[in-house]
Amino acid sequence: MAVKPKRRPAVGWREWAALPDLGIPAIKVKLDTGARSSALHAYDITRHDDETGAWVEFEVHPLQRDGCTIMRSRARLLDERWVRSSSGRRTFRPVIATTLVLGTDVWPIELTLVRRDLMGFRMLIGREALRRRFVVDPGRSFLAGQPLPSASASATLDGVTESTATRTGAPPTGAPHG
Repeated sequence: MAVKPKRRPAVGWREWAALPDLGIPAIKVKLDTGARSSALHAYDITRHDDETGAWVEFEVHPLQRDGCTIMRSRARLLDERWVRSSSGRRTFRPVIATTLVLGTDVWPIELTLVRRDLMGFRMLIGREALRRRFVVDPGRSFLAGQPLPSASASATLDGVTESTATRTGAPPTGAPHG
């Protein structure tokens, strides 16, 4: 008797997500099955080495078209990799591991840190992070709803990541919208 594959939930091509390890309670993301890796818009990235290993500190504008909300985060540096963008340009990027919350699902992902000033979304979730979890419906948006408040609350896990907010921000009232 053949085993039926588990039915995966559908998500839209854009969704609200959270990065609780980084202190980011809400960020609009683009789910891009054409991209292999996931990327977070980050700037003022600095590397620090201590007796426990390498760390990166960086700032994030988590909300689109909002340059006032700034989240300062610190995470353990997992790796540094060459990544080719959709335009064909190669950049050497820091890679961190963090927790992603999308709807009611919570799981660890790897994120590259890169300036995405000119891109429409502050974060892109690539196929490696989506694999065997969801079916992406390219004609729909915000199927997963907003991240659960308890899952997306700012957290520090065993001192591995830390975050401070210069100004807090949240999705607009009534989100999710376009």
